[in-house]
Amino acid sequence: MPREVVDIPCQVDYLSILDEDGQVIDADLEPDIPDGRLLQLHRTMLLARRFDERMLQLQRQGRIGTFAPVRGQEAAQLGIVAALRDSDWMVPSFREQAASLWRGQSLESFLLVYGGFYQGNELPGNELPEGTRNLPVAVPVGTQPLHAVGLSYAIKYRGQDDVVVTFFGDGATSEGDFHEAMNFAGVFQTPTIFVCQNNQWAISVPRSRQTNSETLAQKALAYGFPGRQVDGNDILAVYVAAEEAAERARSGDGPTMIECVTYRLSMHTTADDPSRYREEEEVEEWRRREPLPRFQAYLKQRDLLSDSDIEETEEEIQGEIQDAIDRAEERMEKLANEELSMFDHMYAEMPPYLREQRDELARELAGQEGNDA
Repeated sequence: MPREVVDIPCQVDYLSILDEDGQVIDADLEPDIPDGRLLQLHRTMLLARRFDERMLQLQRQGRIGTFAPVRGQEAAQLGIVAALRDSDWMVPSFREQAASLWRGQSLESFLLVYGGFYQGNELPGNELPEGTRNLPVAVPVGTQPLHAVGLSYAIKYRGQDDVVVTFFGDGATSEGDFHEAMNFAGVFQTPTIFVCQNNQWAISVPRSRQTNSETLAQKALAYGFPGRQVDGNDILAVYVAAEEAAERARSGDGPTMIECVTYRLSMHTTADDPSRYREEEEVEEWRRREPLPRFQAYLKQRDLLSDSDIEETEEEIQGEIQDAIDRAEERMEKLANEELSMFDHMYAEMPPYLREQRDELARELAGQEGNDA
């Protein structure tokens, strides 16, 4: 029997709209985003950046624990979530502060989480409009795409037209959970948007050691749905890619994978020292492409933003951040005296062995208080 070539789709396109100076490369690709929404995106991007910087100071002072800075990846998150509806679901990993802020999570909640208090994950309920449809942080690498596919399968089963977006890094594409999620989504054509923030480093492992594939986006092709690559530091390009993926999902055409090519300008987490495994020249090269100045330049060219506007917004943001810190630290001080609350949310009816543990801890804490007295 002669050999035959199997005709399969094998094309991954790359999308970029703004150059490094904030100039529009192709006006036909520029999305029609209302001016007010563009300014809201800028404010959220700036808030995420300044909050990131302040949290790093707090961590170094021992006032919160370790966290994963978002610096440099804001556009790869905001461009995605700005294209979604409030009724859509977001399933994050552990670095999506910018996306979560856009979708209503408070600054105070982040500080509580990174201060070691589970109460920071008590987000508003899932009933809209008061609630949010965001899942909490997922620290295990690559597990959250499975949760996203489960949600999106339920949405399809119920005949709804919402979509689910899940974020993960380049390192997660080497995990089995990622491939299982992609395969399930492809087979059952779930309304899922897989967003890979390819920030070039999975802790100390470079992108070149993750896969020999030319792109990460092409992994979607093996599972029967489109994969596309975008300039992850170009918020307009990310927005367009997400808008098209969401429209495709809502129309019943299934999942899409978006690879946002970006760069982690800071450390992987505050427990990491990136100077041990990457050169400063590389960081400087990517700093010239970073999203915040690029977006600000674009808005200035459209006469939507001025230097004085930025200064005014900076001042507002610093006050907002300080207020959140004050509230969070006051609450953490109160919560620190509620050690027994850790037992309250494990079972609807507490089993006897857990009740014994709770009672034993209560006696020990009471004894400590007696000794202190």
